[in-house]
Amino acid sequence: MHHHAYLWTGPRERFDDEALRRPPHPDPPPPGGRPELIERYRQVAAEFRTSDLPPLETAYWLVKSRSLVRGTWDEAKEAAAWLGERLAEYTPRFAAEGDRDTARLVRLVDAAAERLRAGADVSYGCYLERPSYLSLAVATCSPNRAVPELACPCG
Repeated sequence: MHHHAYLWTGPRERFDDEALRRPPHPDPPPPGGRPELIERYRQVAAEFRTSDLPPLETAYWLVKSRSLVRGTWDEAKEAAAWLGERLAEYTPRFAAEGDRDTARLVRLVDAAAERLRAGADVSYGCYLERPSYLSLAVATCSPNRAVPELACPCG
């Protein structure tokens, strides 16, 4: 078991485009279906794997491009430390004062280490100034507990 880290920042409006944050349904719309549904399915099928947008389910980071992996660790503690470093880096830009609470951030990192040790995924998100969004995620790999059939992006 190992862990892959992901980071995304961008405009809140882009983050809110949930259609591109879901993997395409395994069954395409039937032929002769509504043209707008068929076109939207084609768009999602073509763009989901290549898009840098965070997936709605953390495990689906694993199907995206290997170039999006920000780090890989065998130890949960090291992956959680990466999360802590990123949180500290972005803290001055957090939109809400309460999100900047140092004790809260320490608790988040400790909780992440526990979840990762147990084989779960971790995902944190926070609104930044200029309405932007920060998404941090660590997906457990080989296998992923939530979706075990997903292959390792680096293997």
